[in-house]
Amino acid sequence: MEAPAEGLILFLDELQTAPEVLAKLRWFAEEMPELPVIAAGSLLEFALRDFEYSMPVGRVSFAFVEPMSFPEFLEAHRQERLLQRLAEWTPGLPLGDAAHAMAMEFYDRYLMTGGMPEVVAADAAGAQASECRRLQSDLIQTYRNDFAKYSGRMEPRILDDVLRGVVDQLGNKFVYSLVDAGVKHQQAKHALDLLCMAQLCDSIPHAECNGVPLAGKINDRLRKIALLDVGLAHALWNTPAGNSFPRWTDVAPALRGGLAEQGVAQQLRAAMGEPTRQGQLFHWRRENGRAGEIDLVVECQGRIVPVETKSGAAGAMKSLHQFMHDKSLPLAVRMDRNPPSLQKMEIKTTLGDPVEYQLLNLPHYLAWRIPALINCLQ
Repeated sequence: MEAPAEGLILFLDELQTAPEVLAKLRWFAEEMPELPVIAAGSLLEFALRDFEYSMPVGRVSFAFVEPMSFPEFLEAHRQERLLQRLAEWTPGLPLGDAAHAMAMEFYDRYLMTGGMPEVVAADAAGAQASECRRLQSDLIQTYRNDFAKYSGRMEPRILDDVLRGVVDQLGNKFVYSLVDAGVKHQQAKHALDLLCMAQLCDSIPHAECNGVPLAGKINDRLRKIALLDVGLAHALWNTPAGNSFPRWTDVAPALRGGLAEQGVAQQLRAAMGEPTRQGQLFHWRRENGRAGEIDLVVECQGRIVPVETKSGAAGAMKSLHQFMHDKSLPLAVRMDRNPPSLQKMEIKTTLGDPVEYQLLNLPHYLAWRIPALINCLQ
């Protein structure tokens, strides 16, 4: 191998196997230890895990790249004025019916295209929905082809079955037995761990929510799984797309709940993270037999904040009321399709317990602003 020129090296592992990745990393470490190296790709986590040589503390740092966020989607569509309106909204101020309607229209489109750059670029350039769907399908096929690179770790067919199981269970606790009947529990668990390691999926563990940090007491057996990008779900479902995408109300009701939560989780993960640290999401569910679940829980500004997601403009909040009483929390967020507002809740739970808290009602398209709004209210 020839010595590279001085400066940073951009190393992409596409079309290479994990041993090839490892061999090149070893070469750089041994022959040119003073040269900074940038490595990226779906196999990077596997290569680093197999790396034989220990590295001094401070020699390796990590950076995480998320799909394009909804604000970036608006910028790609040259909607800077609308984005400014959304960025400037604070509780107590009206947003305006026209701005809300326009934001919902663009967000519904975002839920169809997702945030993968090539798909967003095609959509912004005026491509038909069928072309965007073809690009999403190509991405999924690329990931499936990458599964072959995990040979020795997992059979590609099992990884494919588990990935489809993730999509079918969006918004729900992941149940291994609901994956293809030919996949055993341990196989499904191992495959899911590999998909999460490759950053194609994101694990959302159950947290007890009795104090911060939330990660201090979790139960990873009761986890939800979100996809890297909502557009990949449509490719796996083969959601129809011709000259235009289907309207939100035309999507099957059984899928809308999962899509709504995937979109919110995707925005929150990016908003809660930093360039060198991924955003961490949690969820909560009652474990004593009584039904009760909180879709998402975040830790922000030292506060535990539950986030309930509704696919429409209405929906019961019995579990949220009881959760707020049991955990003695002052603020909750509800995501739906209504304009944003802030209200004081004074209500009784189904068990008759009185509870008071502030409820920040946000439309789905403002999920990326949750950390800033929590800080504002604090």
